[in-house]
Amino acid sequence: MNRDSKIYVAGHRGLVGSAIVRCLRQKGFDNILTRTHSELDLKDQRAVMAFFRDERPEYVFLAAAKVGGIYANNTYPADFIYDNLMIEANVIHSAFSYGVKRLLFLGSSCIYPKFAPQPMTEEMLLTGKLEPTNEPYAIAKIAGIKLCESYNRQHGTDFRSLMPTNLYGPGDNFHPTDSHVIPALIRRFHEAKVKNLNEVVVWGTGKARREFLYVDDLADACLFVMQLPLNTYRSVTEPMCSHINVGTGFDLSIKELASLIGEVTGFEGKIIFDPSKPDGTPRKLLDTSKIKKLGWEHKTDLKDGLRMTYEWYLTTLDSSS
Repeated sequence: MNRDSKIYVAGHRGLVGSAIVRCLRQKGFDNILTRTHSELDLKDQRAVMAFFRDERPEYVFLAAAKVGGIYANNTYPADFIYDNLMIEANVIHSAFSYGVKRLLFLGSSCIYPKFAPQPMTEEMLLTGKLEPTNEPYAIAKIAGIKLCESYNRQHGTDFRSLMPTNLYGPGDNFHPTDSHVIPALIRRFHEAKVKNLNEVVVWGTGKARREFLYVDDLADACLFVMQLPLNTYRSVTEPMCSHINVGTGFDLSIKELASLIGEVTGFEGKIIFDPSKPDGTPRKLLDTSKIKKLGWEHKTDLKDGLRMTYEWYLTTLDSSS
């Protein structure tokens, strides 16, 4: 990509998309195309095709998606599979139809089987049953990988896929029920501190283990992979593995995470775990050897990232008061 290349970031208001825009601007890329949902509904095929026909972006970061935690995935499974299938199919096909030079699709570590060997390599895809609580979302993301792979095989396109681990950071969704684990816990611990509560209840046993990546590190990985020469990218994704994992290579238990968030937010009460609520997949740790082989590694320590995320969350409270 050149500094004046026309770059479309789909989902620029979301956690990942906003981080990609920040990263692009920091590195001197100014010709960035964005559209809000009201300006362009990515589920509308005609509208998406018209946008690509009129704007002719050269590079596309496909970060738009419907996302949520265990509760949201369990409650709205049809929305999660339909919305994500429509978004990725419309954007990827339009990118092909109007000659996009390169596209980067963002997936999720939930594409891997629930009981996949740990850490999970890219080759684990489609080798076992998915975690039931987010299966519709995972199937949609697998379809996105296969769309990119299939267009590459049939049409010679250069569509790439990154599979990030669990993400967090500025711009995250802190909704009481529809958020992922880190923003949900940050909100819960902060509110408990403000209300002088002496305990916080956390879903599950606390034994499940998760890996977390600061979203600005992911954005840096996105630009890194997008700018790799095609032969270099293919060197770690051929013959059929068209996606690359991105993460830290380290995990911790939800119990350890909760303790760390309590420390960052200043909550000094008890942390109680509710085993009647689901843990989800027992462990999700990505094998990141391929992206490390290419020369990329994360930069942000988890505690530092949690602190920056909490500071950003506090600014949202100040602006709404």
